[in-house]
Amino acid sequence: VQLQASGGGLVQAGGSLRLSCAASGRTFSSYSMGWFRQAPGKEREFVHAISWNGGSTYYPDSVKGRFTISRVNAKNTVYLQMNSLKPEDTAVYYCAATLLAHGLEQSHVYNYWGQGTQVTVSS
Repeated sequence: VQLQASGGGLVQAGGSLRLSCAASGRTFSSYSMGWFRQAPGKEREFVHAISWNGGSTYYPDSVKGRFTISRVNAKNTVYLQMNSLKPEDTAVYYCAATLLAHGLEQSHVYNYWGQGTQVTVSS
């Protein structure tokens, strides 16, 4: 599967952005999907994940109550709605896909990665 992330940009602190990740192929609904981010000089960080049918989502405390993941399998697309953005959310955001249903917070379980989209939050 090929992934194409989009929707990044420059936003002021407190603002919102919605990232999209479009997938190619007819088996998108078989994949669990995740979002990760990487800031300059830092390791890649887990942001959010969603099960193949959208029934389960996973996220770290750092985005709880601010970020929401969703998917529309009919459109082969997963979304990341980001609200109340903070300067520390600035990073390149990547979407990823895996056939596994567990351990979705770990980057090594993902087989396919998108190219990344830059999110910059100004203070």
